[in-house]
Order: sequence, then structure tokens, then C-alpha cells
Amino acid sequence: MRLNILLLGFIFSSVTFLVMAGNDQDHGHAHGHSHSQEAVDNVKAESNATNIVAELVQKEKLESSWGSIPASTVDKKEFDGKPEWVVIFVNDAIPDIAKQKLYVFLTVNGEYIAANYTGE
Repeated sequence: MRLNILLLGFIFSSVTFLVMAGNDQDHGHAHGHSHSQEAVDNVKAESNATNIVAELVQKEKLESSWGSIPASTVDKKEFDGKPEWVVIFVNDAIPDIAKQKLYVFLTVNGEYIAANYTGE
């Protein structure tokens, strides 16, 4: 009887482990991305930010004129003690002066964090 209980416990824990170790690691995100911890250089950060701006234009979150604007600056800055890439785009065709500068924030690995007009 004792051996049966021990064997049943082993089988149950093995099945539980196999179910929890499945291959579906989606995290609920609709986009693909890697979990690479490799930092990118300013050229890759600029390229990623440019792609993000194009995507925001395509989703109609930004006016279409942003799609042809090259990055103005690419800098690594610290926010709350953590380094991030800040890529700035300047679009003089935007009538609202407060919205002529677009800041795109990326992790040091080049992954998109946010975009806004304030730089904060």
C-alpha cells in the first residue's frame, strides 16, 4: 500500500511538471520579440525606432507625414537609474509646435517601450 501511494505521488508530480513545462511561451503578446539581453548600438536603435514610427503611422496613431521623417538624434539616457535609448524625430510639417518632436523610447536591447511628444 505504501509503495502504491509513493508511486502515485511520483506519477502525479511528473505529469504536473510536464504540463507546466509546455512549449507555449507566448506571454499574451501579439508581436514577436526575443528575450535577448544583448545591447544594441545606436544604429540598430535608430533602425528599430524608425520601424516603430512606420508602424504607428500604419496604425493611424501618427499622421502619415511622420513616415518619411528620419531620426534627428539617438541618445542613451538614464531614467530611474536604468539606461534607455531615446530616438527623436522632428517633423516641421506638423502645425502644432508641441507635437513636432516625437520621442521614441527603447530598452538598451532595442525593444519598444513608448513614444510621446514630451520626452518624459
